[in-house]
Amino acid sequence: MNPNVIAVEAQALADRAQALALHARAMADTVAPVAAAAEPFLLLLTIFLLACFVGYHVVWSVTPALHSPLMGVTNAISSVIVVGAILAAGLAESGVARFFGFLGVMLASVNIFGGFLVTRRMLAMFQGKKKG
Repeated sequence: MNPNVIAVEAQALADRAQALALHARAMADTVAPVAAAAEPFLLLLTIFLLACFVGYHVVWSVTPALHSPLMGVTNAISSVIVVGAILAAGLAESGVARFFGFLGVMLASVNIFGGFLVTRRMLAMFQGKKKG
């Protein structure tokens, strides 16, 4: 290909990207007042629900060959979170801090147990079989 043709096509693409960026900015400016007027709780709840929905579909779309190594990493991270949450709950001086430390232990434990359950390692452990 001719370098001049490539340069002209690249410039045309850059101009189109600039026009799309300006159009997106104009659309964002029209939506911004509506988003600012929305109830903060409703906005955060919407983000949380969308994150749950996307997370569910991402986790269940992972192939089984990749799922075990990924869950092993998240279980290791969650075990560190459990240790930190136990320390936070044990060293807390206020009831609120103790509650959130306890909540952190419970949520991280659910994550660890869920990881074993999803990869079927818990079932193999109860049956006395080694899952490989």
